[in-house]
Amino acid sequence: MKEIRAVIRPNKLARLRTVLREMPGFQGMTISKVEGCGSPTEHVPRGIKDELTDYSAKVRIEIVAQEELVDEIVRRIVSVACTGQTGDGLVWVVSVDRAVFINKTTVGSPLG
Repeated sequence: MKEIRAVIRPNKLARLRTVLREMPGFQGMTISKVEGCGSPTEHVPRGIKDELTDYSAKVRIEIVAQEELVDEIVRRIVSVACTGQTGDGLVWVVSVDRAVFINKTTVGSPLG
């Protein structure tokens, strides 16, 4: 299993949710509001306002998925989130050794 993490623009979240929910086997995601800034070489503040507002609002998405779904989930995230501008976001994938749903019908049952 893998965990897909992504940081994207907040205005892309509704569309991404729709696209992911249409995908067979998609089991859900966790969303957090975050702020971040890019590399200093990518963003050069042009005045005091830019200096003070260097951090921009983003959303962080976390999805635990079976390995066979990962490439398609990543493809959908990138496709929806890309505007072609600096600051569109980042997607990365990490290994998950174990995950367990917490609910009354499958207590102790592993994902998948």
